[in-house]
Amino acid sequence: QVQLVESGGGLVQAGGSLRLSCAASGRTFSSYAMGWFRQAPGKEREFVAAISWNGGIRYYADFVKGRFAISRDNAKNAVYLQMNSLKPEDTAVYYCAAKAGSHYYIRVTEYDAWGQGTQVTVSS
Repeated sequence: QVQLVESGGGLVQAGGSLRLSCAASGRTFSSYAMGWFRQAPGKEREFVAAISWNGGIRYYADFVKGRFAISRDNAKNAVYLQMNSLKPEDTAVYYCAAKAGSHYYIRVTEYDAWGQGTQVTVSS
C-alpha cells in the first residue's frame, strides 16, 4: 500500500500563496487517483481537490475553484496543491490521500491511504 507524506504547510497572510507537496512511496503511484482534503478544528474532514491517475481529470470543491490547483508528477511519485489568494477560512490541516483507481474520487470513505497532514494557517 502506498504511504504518503505531506509538506509545505505554514503561516501565510490573507491573499498569499502556498504550495503543498505529497510524496508517495511505492512503485505503483501511477495506478492511484489522488486527492487533497482538509480539516479545521471542530469540523469534519472535507474534500478540496482530486486528480485522476494520469492528471487528465481534475476536480475541485466549489470554495477553491479558481484559487487552488492540483497537479501530479508520476515520475517523482508526487502530487501538489498550489493554493493562491488564501483566506483565513482556508486555515486547516491539509491531508493528501490515495485511492487505487483510474478516475477521481471526492468522498473521504473512498480513499485507501492518508498522509499525516500539514498545517496551513492564514492570518487576516
